[in-house]
Amino acid sequence: MNFILDTIKGAVIGIANVIPGVSGGTMAVSMGIYSRLISSITHLFRDFKKSAATLVPVLLGAGIGIVAFSYAIEYLLANQPLPTCLAFLGLILGGVPVLVKDMAAGIKKSPSGRLTAVNVLAFAVLFAFAVVLPLLQGKDDTLSVLDPSFGTMILLFFMGIIAAATMVVPGVSGSMILMILGYYYGVINSITTFMDGLRAGDLSVLLSQCRILIPFGLGAVLGIFLISRIIEYLFEKHTVSTYAAILGLILSSPFGIFYNTGALGRVTLPGLFIGLVLFLAGGILTWYMGRKHA
Repeated sequence: MNFILDTIKGAVIGIANVIPGVSGGTMAVSMGIYSRLISSITHLFRDFKKSAATLVPVLLGAGIGIVAFSYAIEYLLANQPLPTCLAFLGLILGGVPVLVKDMAAGIKKSPSGRLTAVNVLAFAVLFAFAVVLPLLQGKDDTLSVLDPSFGTMILLFFMGIIAAATMVVPGVSGSMILMILGYYYGVINSITTFMDGLRAGDLSVLLSQCRILIPFGLGAVLGIFLISRIIEYLFEKHTVSTYAAILGLILSSPFGIFYNTGALGRVTLPGLFIGLVLFLAGGILTWYMGRKHA
């Protein structure tokens, strides 16, 4: 049962990583598995069996979510942006009660026993950062097709490091970073093209897209390991400030979601009604799954 539940959580994280403005790290926090994932990554070689038991279902689900939603994302954001954004907003905000509870527990264990100016500053700085980040996005990030040249492969390796590192940080969207850098649509196109080639049995297409996806994937793995160690240190040494910073990122995420998709410019009553229903359903789902993390 835990394997199935963790696979579902992984799928939600994978889907979130495909949505510009939505953070996979945020979804992991919201569903109560973030600290467990970070610990499993950093202790993978030290405690391989236990770490693998945590990572395998989550990574399996994330892979399924990324591939499946790479096909759906363009259609949903083009045709149903408001319900889509409200659904993910519910998934994100539904985990806030769990995060606040964990933060309160950290405050009780802290030397001061209360919020400090440093904690408030951490919240404010990261809240402002997540609001400013979408504003940096240009209007012409149009590398929809990537050329599998050697130079592009090197660049994609570093793009993978950057994107994965930001995906691990709650509240920061790796997809948004790729958009800012101009590689988002190219990576999404490569994923769908690879799957189309796999179904058609077209070896030339598979080899061409592997030259794009493999260096990006290797960079992503390295980025995840690097940033996970930093995050684990922050949770151990600066628990409350880290929770406060993450809370700031999460509470500012609605701005990034609606700004990047332009959903508020296409409001209809049926879309708003469906979106609110999905918002409530997403919030309840995340809240329920977050309670299972203990």
